[in-house]
Amino acid sequence: MGKLTQAVSPRDNSKAPAFKTPPMKAPDSFYGTQAHKLRGFIQSCQLIFHNDPENFFSDRKKVLYSTFFLTGRAGKWIEPYLSNISNEYPSYLLNNWKLFETQLFTLFCDHNEVRKTEQELESGHVSLYIDDFRSLMSRIGIG
Repeated sequence: MGKLTQAVSPRDNSKAPAFKTPPMKAPDSFYGTQAHKLRGFIQSCQLIFHNDPENFFSDRKKVLYSTFFLTGRAGKWIEPYLSNISNEYPSYLLNNWKLFETQLFTLFCDHNEVRKTEQELESGHVSLYIDDFRSLMSRIGIG
């Protein structure tokens, strides 16, 4: 009966190794001069944050980690904020990932690319496609 009890009782999983996600490559440095690389930089940072939520549980940790990879123009922009980091009340920018991300896009994205993309979306071709798509969806009861 003892062997049967051992066979039926649940296993002791405390000795099983915990699943650990493999380490991810650090984001490439962002210099602030190649606007087309900004989106990739932000996405790389966000993937790292999602992969390791135990280490990146606060906006401050996310922002400070990301600033390590800002060099060139972008590094010069963040420098004054970092020089005040030991103040009792450091800049709100260092404690707010969304604000940090917005500031990066405001300062370093290619605004001509944004305008061009907006124009393409507003062009007749895309608008007609969306209208036709919605019309077809409504015919079959979706949307």
